[in-house]
Amino acid sequence: MVVLTLALAPVACRGQSVPTNAAVENMKDHQQPSREALASSLAAEGIRNAEVLRAVRTVPRHQFVPPDLASEAYDDRPLPIGASQTISQPFVVAYMTEALHVSRGDRVLEIGTGSGYQAAILAEIGAEVFSVEIIAELSENARAALDRSGYGRVKLRVGDGYAGWPSEAPFKGIIVTAAAGHIPAPLIEQLAPLGRLVMPVEDVATGHQWIVVVEKDADGEVSEQRTLPVRFVPMTGEAQRGELH
Repeated sequence: MVVLTLALAPVACRGQSVPTNAAVENMKDHQQPSREALASSLAAEGIRNAEVLRAVRTVPRHQFVPPDLASEAYDDRPLPIGASQTISQPFVVAYMTEALHVSRGDRVLEIGTGSGYQAAILAEIGAEVFSVEIIAELSENARAALDRSGYGRVKLRVGDGYAGWPSEAPFKGIIVTAAAGHIPAPLIEQLAPLGRLVMPVEDVATGHQWIVVVEKDADGEVSEQRTLPVRFVPMTGEAQRGELH
């Protein structure tokens, strides 16, 4: 099996001027062939959800990477963006989004805002997105990237994502973009009946990470399925402290 690489993601330059809406549209148009090629590549790799592929064709990933890496924004790989973080590999973003079964109007919680790209993909599909980032600077950068890309409606908060966002729960979908050795109990509690949680989980015995899809049925019973091997940065904060003891 091919191990895919992905990690949390901050974005772009602080202090950079925010383009006008017209400028954003021009940049989107300029990069449209690259996004079309990326979406076609993801479809060939097995992504089937039409709304996910449409979002990949629409969201300007080059807005979520440092300017000196903009020419590489539509390569199917993670890119370094500072703070020991990366913007996630497009295939894994698409895979996790597809596994979440998001529909227009669904309330979705993201743990690990990073660059904001995953949040933008979810917002483009039509989800109401709430995203928590533990590093304030990354949240600030993501806010700027989301605003200049037309996704200002995404709600951001700085905090430890282990606790979720209780005041906005329940959520139809929860997506976690950092790995832990277990699924945080507060996130399971905040998952609505018939909801899904998608998260990389590390087998502490082997160090291997897998995407785990959690489903909660109408009665609140939970089931888990391990799917894709991946490599994410570790979830920090409470998750990491708990696993050190």
